[in-house]
Amino acid sequence: MTSTGTSTGTSTGFSESERAAMKARAEELKVAKGGNKRVKEEQACLDAIADMPDADRAIAERIHAIVLDVAPGLAAKTWYGMPAYAEDGKVVCFFKGSAKFGERYASFGFNEPARLDDGPMWPTAFAVTAVTDEVEKAVADLVRRAVG
Repeated sequence: MTSTGTSTGTSTGFSESERAAMKARAEELKVAKGGNKRVKEEQACLDAIADMPDADRAIAERIHAIVLDVAPGLAAKTWYGMPAYAEDGKVVCFFKGSAKFGERYASFGFNEPARLDDGPMWPTAFAVTAVTDEVEKAVADLVRRAVG
């Protein structure tokens, strides 16, 4: 939530990008209720990637290809308007472009279903500024481990 900066410290509510993400999530839930769900969700994922600014789109396209190559059992969909990949309906990993919330870098993140637990602390999101050979190998390894 964003602050108004007033002396009362009251909040104006959700930011424009947060409201857009909630609206996207509501639309995703409508799509999920319709027929041919998997095809519609995959197309929504591809559309979300296509709508990104060039720098985010280039990274998202590579990550999309890596995820589906390494874990073809994951279903491409959107999650709060972001490209995401699910197993049994639960989002395992997702891509958040830098433009989504005005951040300085894109990120590739994992949710609870990802099997990345390593002791009492482990990373759940990674900043991505470019997909180099090294990054490609790291993403592939993380996705392999996430789906177990």
